[in-house]
Amino acid sequence: MPSPLEALYAGPMAALMSPGLGEPPPSALAARELLEPGRLAARLDHFSHQYDRGDRRAVTSLWSKWHLSAVISAGLAANLLLERDLPLGLDELHLELAAEGQTRRLWLAHDGTPLATQDPFLRFATLTDAHLTPLIAALAAHSGASPKVFWSNAGNYFEYFAESLEAHPMASPGAAEPARELLAARQLPDGRRNPLFQPVRYLADAAGGEPERRRRLCCIRYLIPELGYCGNCPLERGNARR
Repeated sequence: MPSPLEALYAGPMAALMSPGLGEPPPSALAARELLEPGRLAARLDHFSHQYDRGDRRAVTSLWSKWHLSAVISAGLAANLLLERDLPLGLDELHLELAAEGQTRRLWLAHDGTPLATQDPFLRFATLTDAHLTPLIAALAAHSGASPKVFWSNAGNYFEYFAESLEAHPMASPGAAEPARELLAARQLPDGRRNPLFQPVRYLADAAGGEPERRRRLCCIRYLIPELGYCGNCPLERGNARR
């Protein structure tokens, strides 16, 4: 019987790789290993080879962008379009890695369960609390970069995919509203700072064109000389390059 997740990979998701289900390939990495300092360091050291072992902070940030794109796109699409909560906790997930070391494909134990709540502060909890929070703490500890860098990376993809999914053929009107509500909240209901608060802003174009999408915080990719600034960098407005 086909998985309901297969239908998600159309429209704005068509170029992405759908997660695998069931038994992962023998080479897949148990995501919980990313919380073990030695194993995480080995993975990121391998990834850094293609950048001449560049600045550890920037390399770790760049690795996180590959990984977060895969996890957040799948989690949001299932959540907002199917109202399903995917098993994205680090204890349940496996990762298929590319030869260079970045996350290439997710392997899920099953295709999710119906959302237990419509509350925008709770419906994404598996993604934010069981995956992002522990992983970002591990990445920050390894690299020495501020956790804000990694939360900004996560927020950038969270906002991007939420907005993109509104154009999905399966989207109902206002499908992205729960994600927008979470991103618009400065604080969480328990009073803690919301690390996903307003990750991007849209700046008016002087020539009257489409507003310019800018991250609020830099991903520090520019510390890898051959890459420079990304196209949404807040540091180099007008001079940013991909």
